[in-house]
Formats: sequence, C-alpha cells, structure tokens
Amino acid sequence: MRSRRHGRNKEAPELDITAFLNLMVVLVPFLLVSAVFSRVTILELNMPSGAGGGAPDNPSVTVEVVVRKDALEVSDGEKVIARFTNLNQEGEQAADAPVEAAAAEGGDPAEAAPVLPTAEVYDLARLREFLVRIKQSYPEKTDSTLLMEPDVAYEHLVGVMDAVRGADVIPEGSTDPEAKPERMELFPDISLGDAP
Repeated sequence: MRSRRHGRNKEAPELDITAFLNLMVVLVPFLLVSAVFSRVTILELNMPSGAGGGAPDNPSVTVEVVVRKDALEVSDGEKVIARFTNLNQEGEQAADAPVEAAAAEGGDPAEAAPVLPTAEVYDLARLREFLVRIKQSYPEKTDSTLLMEPDVAYEHLVGVMDAVRGADVIPEGSTDPEAKPERMELFPDISLGDAP
C-alpha cells in the first residue's frame, strides 16, 4: 500500500522551453530575410475541347504549325501552305560538330552546345506576319495545332508557341510613324503533338 501512495504524490516535471522559444524568435526573422525567393513562370495553355466537348471554331479552317529542325511550316491540315527555313542554316551545321565531338568523347551533348535563342534559329517575324494574315481572314478562329519534331529544343517550343499565341501589330489606319504596336491575339488555344 505504501508504494501506491508514493506514486500518486509524485508530480510530472515542468518542461522549460524558454531557451528554445528565444532561439526561434531570432531564427525566424533571420531565415525570412536571408531566404532566396525564386519566380516560377508558367505558360498557360488553353487546350481546345476534346471530341465530346464541342466542334472547332470553323471546321473548314485548320491552322497547323510544324516545327522542324530545319524549318517552320504552316499547314492547313492537308498540305503545307507556307515554309520558313531557318535563319542560320550554315551556322547550324557548324553547331552540330561540337555535339558530335562531345558524344564521341563520351561527354554530355547538352553541355557541349548551348541552345540558340528561338529568334536566331527560326524566322518568327515572317511566321507572325503570315499568321496575322490568316487571323484577318478568319477573325473568329482561336484554335491551332503545334506539331514538333522530337529533337527540337524546349526553348524553341515555347518561342514558337508565343509567336502563335499573339503578335505586336501597328493599328490599321495609323499614319503616325511613332505609333506603338498593340498586342493582337492570334491563336491562343494550342494543341501540341508530334510532327508527321
């Protein structure tokens, strides 16, 4: 009986966390001030609805942009209606040589040759002009298809996608030589696929 009474009189020790709280009060502001915040950019795609969702804007008109390693092609779904060759055809062959040499030496080809900016590889200005003419003929059309070859760089996919989504154009009827271009929405509803 004595052992039972002895256990009941014993109180739980108090935990002193004052030092820990003091440490947190100092660490939290320090970590917030010294933290590096990164900005993540997301490219939002408005995908056209599937087969069950609805019909395309204009079933008689199809806009396909095919991104090949050596050219950009605009197709109507059946035949190529415009082809824009790369801006640096001879420079591209010279750029392939370090990639092949790095692969032969056992190195990583991605580290050997930097990816050129999209505007230096593809003629995006002519592509935009052509797409603006299509948009002027079919102003209600908003969907398009972007078809890529497997060896096209991701940066080029995003650059061509930006060109297909919109263009900066001078307003019609503007006689002011210093007029600022306005953003014109071309074909923002983009479907992605593999090039044939």
